[in-house]
Amino acid sequence: MEVRRVTPDFHAQDPAAGAEFYAEVLGLEIAMDLGWVVAYAAPRNPTAQILVMSEDASAPVNPDASVEVDDVDAAHAAAERLGCEIVHPLTDEPWGVRRFFVRDPNGKVINVLSH
Repeated sequence: MEVRRVTPDFHAQDPAAGAEFYAEVLGLEIAMDLGWVVAYAAPRNPTAQILVMSEDASAPVNPDASVEVDDVDAAHAAAERLGCEIVHPLTDEPWGVRRFFVRDPNGKVINVLSH
């Protein structure tokens, strides 16, 4: 399994409110805006991103970070094999990702996904 992208997931009431800040201070552009989540990305390096979300659209908790992998099913199988707490089941989401949430040994919730 290979990691394609790692992003911090910030929490805010209005995810789009930081657009000017992220553009002017960090040079990031809006790469995705679903209302409840906005992805800000570097124009020439789209894997450099920050996600800002109000609340997750389908999961019971907001993740602390998102990790895109090339094989989410293998990652899910490994998490189950290790006895990790699956916070959100393996799900095909309507916005085009397959994902699950897992709690790491430090208590952080990781959104593991593939496009």
